[in-house]
Amino acid sequence: MARAAALASCLEAVLGSRGNANRVFEILELLGQEDEEEVLCAARTCSRLFGALLERGELFVGRLPAEEASLAESYSAEEKYKIWMRHRYNDCVGCLAELMGHDAFQVKELSLCTLMKFVELEAQYPLIKVEWKGTLTFPRELLKVVVDGLLPLNEDASLLISRFQEYMEYDDIRYFVIKAVTESIGQVMQKTKERPLPFYQQNVFSLISPINMPNKERDMVKFMVKQDNWEELKVSKLQAHKQAFEKMWLSFLKHKLPTGLYKKVLVILHDSILPYMNEPTLMIDFLTVAYGIGGAISLLALNGLFILIHQHNLEYPDFYKKLYSLLDPSIYHVKYRARFFHLADLFLSSSHLPAYLVAAFIKRLSRLALTAPPEALLMVIPFICNLFRRHPACKVLVHRPNGPEGMSEDPYIMEEESPSESRALESSLWEIRSLQNHYHPDVAKAAAVLNQSLSEIEDDISGLLELSAYELFDKEVKKKAADVPLEFEQIRGLFGKKNDIFAEHFTLD
Repeated sequence: MARAAALASCLEAVLGSRGNANRVFEILELLGQEDEEEVLCAARTCSRLFGALLERGELFVGRLPAEEASLAESYSAEEKYKIWMRHRYNDCVGCLAELMGHDAFQVKELSLCTLMKFVELEAQYPLIKVEWKGTLTFPRELLKVVVDGLLPLNEDASLLISRFQEYMEYDDIRYFVIKAVTESIGQVMQKTKERPLPFYQQNVFSLISPINMPNKERDMVKFMVKQDNWEELKVSKLQAHKQAFEKMWLSFLKHKLPTGLYKKVLVILHDSILPYMNEPTLMIDFLTVAYGIGGAISLLALNGLFILIHQHNLEYPDFYKKLYSLLDPSIYHVKYRARFFHLADLFLSSSHLPAYLVAAFIKRLSRLALTAPPEALLMVIPFICNLFRRHPACKVLVHRPNGPEGMSEDPYIMEEESPSESRALESSLWEIRSLQNHYHPDVAKAAAVLNQSLSEIEDDISGLLELSAYELFDKEVKKKAADVPLEFEQIRGLFGKKNDIFAEHFTLD
């Protein structure tokens, strides 16, 4: 309390008389103390002090001269005071920027909020001299200091970034943050020589992935501060926002990412990034490289590729060959299973696909189904039935009386990478016949559908894509068993005999 009272007295003295200006050092000195409470108290005092000085116009406006140069006779006493106090303000900003890396989150949060208060005040009372009509007076340099503080190289700043997200609702703040992030990526990543920086890249992703871009220019109505000539500036144009957004993501994605981050980017790419780019086709290189990596990354790249192929006429050579190669035993177990089969269903929906290609997909899915869990089988069997409905030429796989009875006789080559060389059309679906004897009755019933002629209406598999083992178990538990009448002879003794010796000594009651 004594410290707070001393700071309040110091604040009152500095604001009350310019003769007490040197007492500002007492406040700034406390920002470097180790005691957390003293630092918090000093930061609050700085916020009030420099907030008041900005509002009163007592900080020098324009290009700031060096402190020694300001002592020259060419400056008036008023200007010398303002230059000196502006240097103290810059010292305060530098200290607060350092405190954004403090161990205590409370200190980090207060430093962030104080700096953002200064951003708002500088936008209202600019320290940039307006020299011509189009001069932008927004404090970009100060906001860049904040962004740099949110993106440390060696620690996870996601909690502080989540606190900052409320400011990203302002269209002007979002625009200049995007610009600052692009600049930061260029400065930091070029020094690493293509070596990933996991903490830094994760922090960048945490900052830019929740960005909520406007769909139309008329939606851009929430600005922290508007200048007189606002309508003429880029910050008020949706096209400029999209260009900045596109440049930021391209600069982020051109550097090597850690595998976990690669997946996170691909999960949001199709709905949070591509729709807000001026030229989504610039993502072709990133997506084709991701699609070629294999495994879960390839599965996730499918969504973005689907948008580019269907909406932007992307031609991808050997696309179906690559899609076919993604079918491995893990496909029924990965958490992205629903997304993959939804997209595979779309890619295989065209009736113009050759029969050998669709047959290869049917055959490989059936072979992999032999080791799949029940919840996946209840989805993939209707999926295969739909492929038969779209491509009647493939029904030869079902109606082949003298076809192979097992794996040893099957002409289908599972290891073949090319669908055209797999000999799938020469085979039969003995795998589905095997599933008709599955231990789970629902799977056996679903597999038995291929014994009859299929209806023309396709099965809706959307409700089955995310079916889980828990749901299956829960369904079985909640089933009401029908009472079945039975004939039995009531037990009369411990071992069921009428005159059992045990009945003399033991009872079943």
